[in-house]
Amino acid sequence: MTSFNEIKIIGIDASRPPRVRKEAYIDLFYQLSEDAPVEWCEDFAGFGRELNPLAKVDQTKRGFINTYVNDMTVIPAHFEQLKQAVVDCNAQFLEKLRQREAALAKDNADLSEQGGQQFQLNEIIASLDFDEI
Repeated sequence: MTSFNEIKIIGIDASRPPRVRKEAYIDLFYQLSEDAPVEWCEDFAGFGRELNPLAKVDQTKRGFINTYVNDMTVIPAHFEQLKQAVVDCNAQFLEKLRQREAALAKDNADLSEQGGQQFQLNEIIASLDFDEI
C-alpha cells in the first residue's frame, strides 16, 4: 500500500497565534503533523464546508488548517469538530488509496494472465541474456 501517515492536528501555528482584534472574529491556524497531500486537502475541503464556522487547508501551505470563530468560548467545541473532520478525512483518503491500489493490482493481474500479451512480453524480456555482450 502507498505510504501515508495519518494527519493529526499538533498545535497552533506559532507564527500566527490567535489574537483578539477589533474585528468580530478570531483567526485560528492549526498546525498539522505534516504537509497533507493535495488530494487530502481537496477531500478535507468537503469536510470543512460542513463545519460551522468553515475550515480549510490552503493548498499552498498544506501544513495548516485555517478557520475562525466569532466567539472564543466556542473554540474547544469547534476544535473537537475539526479533530473529527481530520479523522474522517484520513479514513476517506486511506480508502481511496486502497481502492486505487486494488484496481491497479487487478489491472496488472489481468495483463499478466498466462497467454495474454503482457505475459508474452514478460517472457520475452525475461529470456534476454544481458550477461553476454
